[in-house]
Amino acid sequence: MSTIQVIAIEGLPLSKAGDNIGQLIVDATKKQGIQLQERDIIVVTHVFVSKSEGNVVNLDTVEPSERAFEVAKQTNKDPALVEVILREAKEVVRVGPNSIITETRSGTISANSGVDRSNVSGERNVVPLPKDPNRSAQNIRAEIKRLTDVNVAVIVSDTHGRPFRVGEINVAIGVAGIKPIRDRRGEKDLFGYTLRVKQTAIADELTSAAELVIGQAAEGIPAAIIRGYTAYQISEDVSATELIRPKEKDLFR
Repeated sequence: MSTIQVIAIEGLPLSKAGDNIGQLIVDATKKQGIQLQERDIIVVTHVFVSKSEGNVVNLDTVEPSERAFEVAKQTNKDPALVEVILREAKEVVRVGPNSIITETRSGTISANSGVDRSNVSGERNVVPLPKDPNRSAQNIRAEIKRLTDVNVAVIVSDTHGRPFRVGEINVAIGVAGIKPIRDRRGEKDLFGYTLRVKQTAIADELTSAAELVIGQAAEGIPAAIIRGYTAYQISEDVSATELIRPKEKDLFR
C-alpha cells in the first residue's frame, strides 16, 4: 500500500516584492531537515506568490468607476475593492449579496476575482491573483531544479467556494510539471466495466490535501510538500485552465 505524506514547509517569511520563491522554499526545507525528492509536489498559496511578484494594491490609490459604485451598492462592498475585482475580471458571471463571481483574466471562475484581503499586511492592501499563475508555477519549478537538481511539480493554490456545497476548499490555479487531470477513461473497474467519463482533477485534490497543513488563518504556512503520490503524469505543456469546464457545458453559467 502506498503512503502519501503532506508536509508543511515551516519557517517561510512573509513574502515581499522581488523575493525568489523557489529559493525561499529550498532554504526553508534545508533548515527543516527535509531533502526535496524527485516527483515531490510543492503547493504554494497565491498570496505568497502574488506578493513576491509585487502584485499588491492599496485601495486608497484606486479610483472607483461608476460601475464599481453600482456593484458596491448591490454587494455592500468597498467601491475601491469592487473596482479592483472588476479590473481583474474578464467577465462578471453573477452578482449577489456580498458576492461577485467572475471569470478572471487567467481563466479561473472565482469569487471576487480571487482578490484576497487575508494574510496581507496593511489594512487597505489587497492581493489579486498572479498575472499568469502557470508561469509563476513554472518559474518556481525551474528555480528549485536549478538549486537542487531535483524535478518537482508545482501547484499555485487559491481558496474557492463550490455550487451546492457549504465551505471552501483549495484548488489549483497554476500548475507546472504535472498534468492537472488524470484521464481514466478506457480503464476497467473491479467488475470489468469500462470507465467512460472518469477524469480525476488530481491537481485540485492534491491542493486541497495541502490546505490541511497550510490553513487559511494565522497558521503562517504558505507552502507544503506532497510526497508519495506518483500516479501523476509529468508534463511540460500544462495549464490549470484544463480544469475549467467549457462555458457551453457549464450549467451554472
